[in-house]
Amino acid sequence: MLDVDASTPPILFHHGEGFRMEKLPPGRSRVIYPAEPLRGLEDPDGAIRDALDNPIESEPLRALMFKGMKLTIAFDDISLPLPPMRRPDIRQRIIEAVLDIAAEVGVDDVHIIAALALHRRMTEDELRHAVGDRVYDAFSPSGRLYNHDAEDPEGMTHLGTTNHGEEVVLSTRAVESDLTVYVNINLVSMDGGHKSTATGLSGYVGLRHHHNVATMRNSKSFMDPSNSELHTKNWRQGDVIRNAGIKIFQIETTINNNTFGETGPLSMLQKREWEWTSRDRMQFLAMQGGMRYLTCSAKRRIFHGWQAPYELTSVQAGEIEAVHKVTTENTYAQHLVPVEGQTDILTMGLPYISPYNVNSVMNPILVMVLGLGYFFNLYRGKPLVREGGVVIMSHPTKWDFHPVHHPSYIDFFEQVLAETTDPVEIEKKYEKQYAEDEWYKHLYRTSYAYHGVHPFYMWYWGSHGMEHVGQVIIVGGDPKAVRRLGFRPASTMQDALEMASDTVGPQPTITHFHNPPMLMADVT
Repeated sequence: MLDVDASTPPILFHHGEGFRMEKLPPGRSRVIYPAEPLRGLEDPDGAIRDALDNPIESEPLRALMFKGMKLTIAFDDISLPLPPMRRPDIRQRIIEAVLDIAAEVGVDDVHIIAALALHRRMTEDELRHAVGDRVYDAFSPSGRLYNHDAEDPEGMTHLGTTNHGEEVVLSTRAVESDLTVYVNINLVSMDGGHKSTATGLSGYVGLRHHHNVATMRNSKSFMDPSNSELHTKNWRQGDVIRNAGIKIFQIETTINNNTFGETGPLSMLQKREWEWTSRDRMQFLAMQGGMRYLTCSAKRRIFHGWQAPYELTSVQAGEIEAVHKVTTENTYAQHLVPVEGQTDILTMGLPYISPYNVNSVMNPILVMVLGLGYFFNLYRGKPLVREGGVVIMSHPTKWDFHPVHHPSYIDFFEQVLAETTDPVEIEKKYEKQYAEDEWYKHLYRTSYAYHGVHPFYMWYWGSHGMEHVGQVIIVGGDPKAVRRLGFRPASTMQDALEMASDTVGPQPTITHFHNPPMLMADVT
């Protein structure tokens, strides 16, 4: 934590495929920085083998396998981690270890599924990056490595309902398997647990029970499972899956927050501003200067090409809930930063990437959900900004969409938000139409499009933040696009702070959430 005074250098704000350096008012501003990266495990492959041989509240993986069985391996899709990690990806390491055991036991019937839920299908390059060339070349040509299809009528099985009437549907392949191994990456504490299978291998019929406005507004912290209605409902669905006799061996991992590395072209972004050397400053200025001459698409290609040097900090396997308890503590060990008290104004610089625009475009809806759905919710205890306070986000927020990846987003932005930004009204009036639209389903199943209902879920994801704060301002965004979101545009940070005074008074406290690298505020 840094208390800003007159000698504090300008603070870095991510700004899409670029950056801004901002001076914050001294005496009433503070900056919350990520913790230092934890040290990675010295022998990741050895740690993985040990987790499979010595699981938590489960027999060893080898003992759960037998010749002639049906084995399914499911893994987290491209929404994790952010940015993508350098090869070999943790998923590749784990899947290869699982396959080695299966081969030794004599298991031949193996399917590997990217657990997409309603996300877009992964491309060949993206699948290769996640599972590695060896696995891809061995399983993809025969159709045994593929993307989950939540709209395949023969590929989904209805398992029943929870004691609260929530329907549970799951991949038929997983239902019919003797064992499903789930390979997870916990980037944040919201990931993993029953959410892996109950969401990742589910479909609209199941997801609509927790991806809705009421659930999102009653989840007072997505990152604290004990205060998350989203987790409560996923856990109830997980009980139905377990009671149906479906065997799941959960493998969860945590990584450190070494996003930009100790050396290299982006290493200064891993440091606090006052730690920058003269070399760091020169490198940053050169990067900023060079970016001015590049097109938006060229900058996008450069940044999306970055692969983070993350290191594995823990791996645990076995029974879902027992595993996830350990995983959550390991995630908190890296991300939690103690913070005393809330703030009147919360500022944040939004980067070029979110879970839903990997190798794609950060459209205005994704800007909203990154700021109000994700960064706002990166807290334990209470939100960083007080109720009725102001959130100021820095991002270009262009009226720009990827036509292949986000077709329903285009219609949602231009038609639905043109009429109303009220999540409750949107859910009631429009969701069913988009969710059941045959063209959107076709694009989801055969192209690389997010499901038709996905922009609705993004809007709901930010609804807790929208309800909590009194005003949202976006600095440097396209005014027309910002207003369509229901927010206020500002040209500069100074303009935004003056506009915020209408809501929080003339001398507000200001907290800058310096993310990424990843952090989570532990607010008391």
